[in-house]
Amino acid sequence: MPVAADNRSALARIPRGVWVLGLVSLLMDISSEMIHSLLPLFMLTVLGTSAFMIGLIEGLAESTALIVKVFSGVLSDYLGRRKGLALLGYGLGALTKPLFALAPGAGIVLGARLLDRVGKGIRGAPRDALVADLTPPELRGAAFGLRQSLDTVGAFLGPLLAVVLMLLWANDFRAVFWVAVIPGLMAVALLLFGLREPAQAPGPRRGNPIRRDNLRRLDRRYWWVVAVGAVFTLARFSEAFLVLRAQQAGIALALVPLVMVAMNLVYALSAYPFGWLSDRMSHRRLLMLGLVVLIAADLVLAADPHWGVLLTGVALWGVHMGITQGLLAAMVAEAAPADLRGTAFGFFNLVSGLAMLLASALAGLLWDGLGAAATFHAGAGFCLLALVVLAWRGDQTH
Repeated sequence: MPVAADNRSALARIPRGVWVLGLVSLLMDISSEMIHSLLPLFMLTVLGTSAFMIGLIEGLAESTALIVKVFSGVLSDYLGRRKGLALLGYGLGALTKPLFALAPGAGIVLGARLLDRVGKGIRGAPRDALVADLTPPELRGAAFGLRQSLDTVGAFLGPLLAVVLMLLWANDFRAVFWVAVIPGLMAVALLLFGLREPAQAPGPRRGNPIRRDNLRRLDRRYWWVVAVGAVFTLARFSEAFLVLRAQQAGIALALVPLVMVAMNLVYALSAYPFGWLSDRMSHRRLLMLGLVVLIAADLVLAADPHWGVLLTGVALWGVHMGITQGLLAAMVAEAAPADLRGTAFGFFNLVSGLAMLLASALAGLLWDGLGAAATFHAGAGFCLLALVVLAWRGDQTH
C-alpha cells in the first residue's frame, strides 16, 4: 500500500474521542497561548521583571504542571475514570485566565501561572491515558501525534489572534488577556458534552497504584523512557526565551508573538506525520534526529538576532517538538501496563517537571549574566549530552 494511502487510512481509523480531546486541547491552547505569547513581554515592559525572574516564573509554572500530573495520573488509575479529572483541570485553567488581566505585579502573575499550570497538570495525565485507552496499540503513535497536532494548531492560532488584537487595541495587553477567557470556557463545554469515557473492563477491585508491588510493574524499559524524557527537557528550556530573543531582533512589540505562531505552525504540521512515522520505524533514530534538529535550532538562535535568522531557528525548534513530543508520549503508553498508564504518565511528567524548572532557571541566569547566545549554546550542549546517552543505551528506546 502506498505511504500516503496508508497515512489516510490510519487517520480515518483514529477514534472520535481522540478527535474531541484534540479539539478541546486546541481551544484551551488558543486561550493559553494568547496570554503566554505576550506574558514575557508584559512582565519585561509593563511590570519591569528581569530575565532571571521570567525564567524562574516560567520554569516554576511548567514544572508545577508536570509535577501535578503524577497525582492526577495516580488518582485516575485508582478511580478507573479519567474524564472527571480532565474536566476539573480544564475548568481550573479556564477560570484562572482573568487573573492575568487583573495582575498589578509579578507576584500575581506567578500565582496565576501556578494555578493555571495546576489545572494543566490535573488534566494532562488522565487526558493522555484516555487517548491510550481509546486507541488500538497499532495506532497509538498516530493518535498521540494527531492530538498533539490539534493542540499545536491552537498554540499558533492563539499568538496570531494576540497579534491582531494588539495591533487593533494599541498594545493593550490586559484587553487581550480578557478575550482569552472565551476559548477556555468553550474547551470546558466541549469536553463536558462531547466526550463519552470508554467503559472499563470488569476486573478485581482497584488498589493503590503507587503500592510497591504495583510500581514494580513499571519495569526498566519504562524508567529508561522517563530518563530520556528528563534529558530532553534539560536540553529544551522554556519557550519564553524565544519571545525574548524576538524582542532583541527589533520586531515591533505587537508582532513579537508571531515567533510563537511560526514555531507552533511548524510543530502542528510535523507532529502527526512524525507520530505516524514512529509506529513504523526505530524510536531511537527519531529521538536522535530530534536532538540533531534542536542543536541546529540552538546554534542558529545563538548566532544572530536578525529576524530572518530568528525565524529559521524557531522553525527548527518546532520541527524538534513535532518529532519528539508525541513519540515520547507513545513510548510511555507502550512501556506501561494499561491499568497504570495514568501513574506512568504522572511519574514521567514529575521528572520532566523538575528538569524544566532547572533548565529554565539556568537559562535565565545565563541570559542575565552572559547574554542570549550563552543560553542557546548551553542548550546545544545539553543536546549533545542527550545524544551521548542515546548512543550509549539506545537499545532501550524501542
